Amino acid sequence: MSTDNPNFYLLPHSSQPVDDQTTRTLLGRDDTLMMLTMDFAQGAVGAMHQHLHTQATYVLKGSFEFTIADEKKIIREGEACFMPSNVMHGCICLEAGRLLDVFTPERKDFL
Repeated sequence: MSTDNPNFYLLPHSSQPVDDQTTRTLLGRDDTLMMLTMDFAQGAVGAMHQHLHTQATYVLKGSFEFTIADEKKIIREGEACFMPSNVMHGCICLEAGRLLDVFTPERKDFL
């Protein structure tokens, strides 16, 4: 990924395996905002967790069962969900897919 100019993140992007079923690809960031994709194999689990970051997630492909607080919903391609700061959330990938995640502020633990 070219980061010569912090306003442009040009191809190729660098990806990092999260585990054997999930890959993270950073698309852009600054101190206040971060955008990335997460690729999931069918059956992969995003374990329940919480963080101080506000998160918006858009399903680019596939389908996922999201749990946010105590509510479960199936989210499909073209749909989105929102996780407020410090709310427990997680997902199960029902059909291999890709999520577009946006965090504010940036997730320094992902760098």
